[in-house]
Amino acid sequence: MIISLNWLKDYVDYSVSPEELADRLTMSGLEVESIEYTGKALENVVVAEILDMGPHPDADKLSLCRVSDGANEYPIVCGASNMKAGDKVALATTGTVLPPGPKFPEGITIKKAKIRGQVSEGMLCAENELGLGTESDGIMILPPGAVPGTRLIDEIGVNDVLLEIAITPNRPDCLSVVGTAREVAAILSGKAGYPEPSISESGSPVGDYVSVEILSPAKCPRYTCRVITGVKIGPSPKWMKTRLESSGIRSINNVVDVTNYVLLELGQPLHAFDYGLVKGKKIIVRQAGEGEIIKTLDGVERKLTGDDLLICDAERAVALAGVMGGADTEVTEGTSNILLESAYFSPDTVRKTSRKTGLKSESSYRFERGVDPEGVVRALDRAAALIAELAGGKVAAGRIDENPIKIEPAVVSVTAKRVNAILGTNISEEEIISIQKRLGLELLSSDNGVLTFKVPTYRVDLTREIDIIEEMARLYGYNNIPVTLPAVAMKTELPQSVRTAQSKFKEIFTANGFYEAINYSFEDEELLRLFSPEGALPILNPISKDGAVMRTSLTAGLVKNVVLNLSRQESDVRIFETGKVYIPSSGDKLPKEINKLAAAATGRKQPELWDREELDFFDLKAILEKAFGALHLPSGAAFRAASEIEFLHPGKSAEIIIDSEAVGYVGELHPGLLERLELTKRVYVAEIDLDAAARLTAGKKGEFKPLPKFPSVRRDIALVVDEGVTAGSIIDEIKSLGSGLIEDARIFDVFTGGSVQTGKKSVAVSLHLRAADKTLTEDEINKIQDKALKKLRLALGAELRTI
Repeated sequence: MIISLNWLKDYVDYSVSPEELADRLTMSGLEVESIEYTGKALENVVVAEILDMGPHPDADKLSLCRVSDGANEYPIVCGASNMKAGDKVALATTGTVLPPGPKFPEGITIKKAKIRGQVSEGMLCAENELGLGTESDGIMILPPGAVPGTRLIDEIGVNDVLLEIAITPNRPDCLSVVGTAREVAAILSGKAGYPEPSISESGSPVGDYVSVEILSPAKCPRYTCRVITGVKIGPSPKWMKTRLESSGIRSINNVVDVTNYVLLELGQPLHAFDYGLVKGKKIIVRQAGEGEIIKTLDGVERKLTGDDLLICDAERAVALAGVMGGADTEVTEGTSNILLESAYFSPDTVRKTSRKTGLKSESSYRFERGVDPEGVVRALDRAAALIAELAGGKVAAGRIDENPIKIEPAVVSVTAKRVNAILGTNISEEEIISIQKRLGLELLSSDNGVLTFKVPTYRVDLTREIDIIEEMARLYGYNNIPVTLPAVAMKTELPQSVRTAQSKFKEIFTANGFYEAINYSFEDEELLRLFSPEGALPILNPISKDGAVMRTSLTAGLVKNVVLNLSRQESDVRIFETGKVYIPSSGDKLPKEINKLAAAATGRKQPELWDREELDFFDLKAILEKAFGALHLPSGAAFRAASEIEFLHPGKSAEIIIDSEAVGYVGELHPGLLERLELTKRVYVAEIDLDAAARLTAGKKGEFKPLPKFPSVRRDIALVVDEGVTAGSIIDEIKSLGSGLIEDARIFDVFTGGSVQTGKKSVAVSLHLRAADKTLTEDEINKIQDKALKKLRLALGAELRTI
């Protein structure tokens, strides 16, 4: 928001410098980003009077002028033709430096020169030569009352200071000159005023011209309008153009300029319709029909939905409420009667429509943040008075004011004890009341230390006790709040089990060359469906199609990362991610959030060495075994062949089991999926439910054992089993013997063919045996081996291979 201090002084009196005012505003939460002295570059341009003028003897398009600045006379050669003797003009004498602008992009220094043999000691300036406009039909002609010798910047009111203020989204009340004046008054303990419009209602009653019907009161709680007849469309006066242009708004015509002027002054958007083009003397505020079309002022036809709000006459839509007017009722040079609108539209409605249509305007910017519902009539009357003053015409008697839903001011209570507890101050009740009154709040009651305030409707951000406390901090002064260290209870807490599991897994994966990835929690629905067939939670207003649903799997994001890396010639990829997934719940319940870890890998086992061997399923499985081992599981995690996970290779995938409960999976991506994703390398993935893993390992602690005093014995046996028997089931059966002498059991070879009959396979198992108190004898070892073979024969049909 750009604020003119000349304009600001119309509504608040202050004596501090612009720099101090900027500092005070910034320290109270309205950051002043820049200070611009607008007239500084034109300080040496003065008002002059043309004493006489005549043709140049040697140039048809030049004239000779003799001008006076009240003290000296100057001969000037001029190429313009729009002036005459007696006119007051802008004079830049020899040595004056004009700033960069539309005519002189790099600026120019005025020098004494001979032009076609005639001496010229200055220049009569046009607006675009002074940087005061983009176009000009000749030199700048000033009002007859201008006094020669006066600085031009003082004469035309551009000797101003502009503050560019960054207004936070929660402070729409400051998006106006009057709103900023209120803030300045509160900071400096002053008093702010409002423009007091004086309307001469000389026309017929407004009800003879128009009626208003609101069919969507929730989206338009208040709609007011006036009618002004007999107006004459033309240019705005210089003072209004100057104020608009200093705020970054281009002047259009006197009627449209008034609506923009009042928007900047009071923060209330308005719209002027050509009343002669409004059908049926009726305004209807309603929601758009699905697919309804409106042609807006920018000439674009826009297709709407039922969420959009329209201003309509008896036959058609004439404006997109709060966003942009319609082309069918635009004010033009031929307009003679005006229907002036001032309304309050629901911020959500305007925000959604503005975003969906891509239309951003000064009006929508304010409506979507929230305007003052009690300010619509003040703005309407102010604009009607200005239009009558600047464009002539008659204001119809009265106004239409439809207000089906009255927005009541918020009522908030606070105590001095709570204020001081939050801020660490010692502010009295009297000072709290004083500061809140400076902000426009009304004290309703003060009972037993509880102060209850009514909040003005323009302060849409004050709804809770903490909001009032924040206002206290702003106005009391952040620099006046003492610096205190918070009291911290020093105690040791055991880490949460989920955090411990997450930390262990991260440690193991990073130690094995994996990099941590961080992806968004929302994902492309089509990609996610490949890894998580169950429905995902849709996002109401997705930023893009790539993030339309909340993720139900981490694997999808990691695979997308792998695809991206491979497309950038990064052929060796090892990444993992920890984060939450969001599983939809039935009914209106919030989604279930689950902490998970996922990993993805492809490429060589040792990227930095000559070894070209590719990483495979067992490498990723081994890393997971290390990670689960770090959680101190007595028997570790089991891996069971997974045939129902569609996106994994049926022969190279496994479910991860802890205490008979599945907590994740690991495997190679299915060849069909690799082809669909245009991947030419094998990719291995894993995903673990950390919540489940933490729950199942909670309370498990590592046990330290003394170093063994007696040697171990390794006994290798070769078993013949059906091809469908898994390696894991063999190890499980051996461990289920419960013998304290079996220290470990491992499979070290699998063989088919040769002497092994069809449908069978040979599995070589090594048994590691040890007793804690003695060296095992051959007889003891044989008994253990026999027990293991018997158990395997009964459970799995295993036979000892003899050849």
